[in-house]
Amino acid sequence: MISTDVNILVSGSEANNRMKDYGTIFDELHILLLGSRLKDKIFGNVFIYPMSRREALFWHPKFLVNIVTAQDPFENGFIAYLLAKKIQIPLQLQIHTDFLSPYFARESLINKIRIKIAEFLLPRAEKIRVVSERIKKSLIHGSRFIIHESKITVLPIFVDVEKIKNAPVVTNLHKKYPDHDFIILMASRLTREKNIQMAVEAMESIVERFPKTLLLIVGDGPEKSKIKSQISNLGLEKNIVIEAWTDDLTSYYKTADLFLLTSNYEGYGRTVVEAMAAGCPIAMTDVGLAGEFLKDNVSGLIVPVNSSRTLGEVIQRLVNNPALRSELKNNSLDALGSFYGKDVYLKMYKQSLS
Repeated sequence: MISTDVNILVSGSEANNRMKDYGTIFDELHILLLGSRLKDKIFGNVFIYPMSRREALFWHPKFLVNIVTAQDPFENGFIAYLLAKKIQIPLQLQIHTDFLSPYFARESLINKIRIKIAEFLLPRAEKIRVVSERIKKSLIHGSRFIIHESKITVLPIFVDVEKIKNAPVVTNLHKKYPDHDFIILMASRLTREKNIQMAVEAMESIVERFPKTLLLIVGDGPEKSKIKSQISNLGLEKNIVIEAWTDDLTSYYKTADLFLLTSNYEGYGRTVVEAMAAGCPIAMTDVGLAGEFLKDNVSGLIVPVNSSRTLGEVIQRLVNNPALRSELKNNSLDALGSFYGKDVYLKMYKQSLS
């Protein structure tokens, strides 16, 4: 496996636990961790080799490899392609982000280059794993590729729904923020594609009508200073709070009144599933699992990308309608009844590589 997620090396992290789970379904799992200079690590039958991309280009396994997989079809995918070609084994490319969204290309020059890399690599991969039906449809019906449906497996990142449902509440947001009677939660990296500014802009009209509403943003990232400036310019310091990431996010989901996602594009949207499992109503832009796992006006409310006005209207509707929030919550929990457990998920993951 080719990866750049340094959290794989952090004991107890989601990424670390996920790799250990993957290790249970293979004789051995070897991970080239690119961009890290730490020492090699071994977790049972999971072997991790931190190295630079240059080192990876010249790396050659001293053991039997049956398939090589990369967690993106871009830079990591290209290294995986060269490795698979060198030792004559099948290549699987994984797609975790909706790079065919028009917003992806608009974001930066490097993203435009990544699309070109993907155009070269994807037709040459024996297997492709995507995290949503949205991405699968884009690959099959888009004009950029000639990819047969049989090569594509849809498998999102695993969410332990039962663990979230059964987790106790440690932090109650309404006790933490007693001056607010409606709390909107966002949990996200503060990056451009997450479009947190859309939520901040929508809050201006929401607060006019419901002045005790709070938008709580949990996360950090390069857009933080811009977001804080926007909050200050709109005079919303009492109604928008940015907190650092927390390990108790489940409690936040369970005690918030609404979970909000405003991304320009998403591969899937794991935090949405986590919030649904915690019984928190959802409003989100039309990205990732929207319209697929989360149905509009059934298990959540979906708004157009980059439409702060519509978002403001939708949130005001939810603030003013407890019965609707309760209906969305119940329908979300019903929808999760079909969500697979870990054993089934790991079996599906193994099949995606077979």
